[in-house]
Order: sequence, then structure tokens, then C-alpha cells
Amino acid sequence: MMKINFFVEDMLFFRYIGCATVAKTLYRQLQGELGIEVSWKSFSNHADIVHFHTFGPIAGLNRRMARGKKILTAHSTPRINMGNIALARAINKRYPKIYRRFDHIITISRPCHEEVTTMIPDMPVTMIPNGVNRDFFRRDEEKGAAFRESYKIPEDQEVVLTVAQQTPRKGLYDFLALSRMFPEKKFIWIGGFPYGALSKDYGKIKQLKLRCGENVLFPGYVNDILKPYSAADIFFMPSYAETFGLVILEALSSGLPVIARDIPEFRDIYGDNILYFSKKPDAIAMLEDHAALRRCAGGARDFTSQFDLKDIAAQHIRLYRELAE
Repeated sequence: MMKINFFVEDMLFFRYIGCATVAKTLYRQLQGELGIEVSWKSFSNHADIVHFHTFGPIAGLNRRMARGKKILTAHSTPRINMGNIALARAINKRYPKIYRRFDHIITISRPCHEEVTTMIPDMPVTMIPNGVNRDFFRRDEEKGAAFRESYKIPEDQEVVLTVAQQTPRKGLYDFLALSRMFPEKKFIWIGGFPYGALSKDYGKIKQLKLRCGENVLFPGYVNDILKPYSAADIFFMPSYAETFGLVILEALSSGLPVIARDIPEFRDIYGDNILYFSKKPDAIAMLEDHAALRRCAGGARDFTSQFDLKDIAAQHIRLYRELAE
């Protein structure tokens, strides 16, 4: 039986970063698969494959101990650190050296793949996209109503939802600007500062949040993410750079129309299944274009079938077997 060990640094506030969510979701899916034994953050060196999702100091210690093939999923690349963490330029210089410490890299989108292969052309790389648990991410009216009730949001008030880290790279400033232009709508941002005080513009953002309007809500992290997805009417993703943008997939699987910044990553993955804006006036118009939003919502869930977590897990198993053999 092939032994797989998953490793991700998800202690403290790091448990909320996207790569930790992806790792846990894939790990849970693989637990029921025949012919493999999956462990979580084991320091045993008996695994045939160790699949890393972060490359910090604890992961580095585990990597040095591991005897099996070592795989890293490139959730983080130099491009997405800009506007996300402090000292990004200094940290980014270390990426090629870090990547080469692994036996194989998994990229999660075409732009991510191109960035990694350009940086380390001699490295074996396989592209496998993120997957979404479509059984879980399905709109639940009861959960949506409970979320609205807990935050005293009227049934007839339109909710614009964003799920992301509170950083400039994620487009937080545009989110706040739009909230001021639409005081009748409720703007909700789920997420926090996963890098703590090292997050870009940490102090500035904390001050802006204190001065935002009553129609803006920052619940932080929520235990059941399906509740806000089910309470929302529109999903807004103003991020400037991503390796994938899994929250868009979750929103679409939950039946929401999506308005996102027009960046190559989103175009490549989501095509014409979401709405795009380049400048603020475009976003303003889209928030009011109810016909376009209805069309987007109509095909949202069906589109996500190609990213079903069961199929994505099968792709990982095939790669594991190839490398183990």
C-alpha cells in the first residue's frame, strides 16, 4: 500500500491561508481511496510520497527527514507576494532555491505553471488545478437565513460578498470604495490577516476598517463558510494577482454570480463564466446589471463540474503512483 504524508504549516493564524484549506480538502478526499494510506503532518520518514503545501521552517525540517519523493504544490509564487506581505522582494529572491529542494512541483493554473517553469526550467512540473467539494459547496437557504439573522441583515438587502485575506493585493481598497458608492447594499469581507503584522499595509487597513460605513461587515474568519456563501447575492473578487482563485470556484459551486478583476489567471480558468472589470466604473455598472448577473448565476454550478474534487484527487493519485514507481 502506497503511503502519502501531507504537510502544511497551518499553526495559529496560518490555518486560514488558502493553501492550508486546499491541503485539508484534498487530504480528506484521499482518505477514503483504496490502495493508499494518507497521514497528516507526520514526522515519520516511512512515506513513499510527502506532499508539501508550504515551505517554511517546520516543513523544511520534515523535508530533510523524509525518505520518499517530495512534492510541493506551488500555491505561493513570487508574483502573488507583491502587495500581500512585507519584504516581498527579499523573500521572492529565495524561491528558485527553495523550489529546487523538492523532487517535483505541482502547479495549479496555466499562469502559475508558466511562472514556475520560467523560473526553474530544469525542474519536473505537473499542472493539476484545485478542486472544489461540490457536495459541500451547494447553496443552503437555511444557513443563509441564519447568517443574515445573526448579523441583522434584512432579507431584501442585497449582499456583496468577498472571501480573501485583508491585503492590498486582494483588492480591499476597491471593495471599500464600492461600499461607499452603494450604501443600500451590504458589503461583507470574510477573512483576516493571515500574516499578522507582517501583512502589507497592516496598520493602514486596520484604521480604514474603523472608518468604513455601517453597510460594511468584517466578520473575520467563520467556522462554516457555506453560511456567507448562501447568504450572498453577488460574489466580488477584486484581487490583482492569484495562482488560482479557489474562492471563485466555491462561489460558483454555491450558485453565485461572480464579478472579478480582469486578470489572466481568472480569464484562463473561468473564461466567460464570470463577469470581469478592469476599472472601478466597470465594477459599478456590473453591480447594477441584474440581467448579466442572473445569466452568470444560471450556469455557475454546472461549470464547476470540471473541477470536481473527486476527479482532482484521482489526478493526484496518478501522479503519486508515477513518482513512487
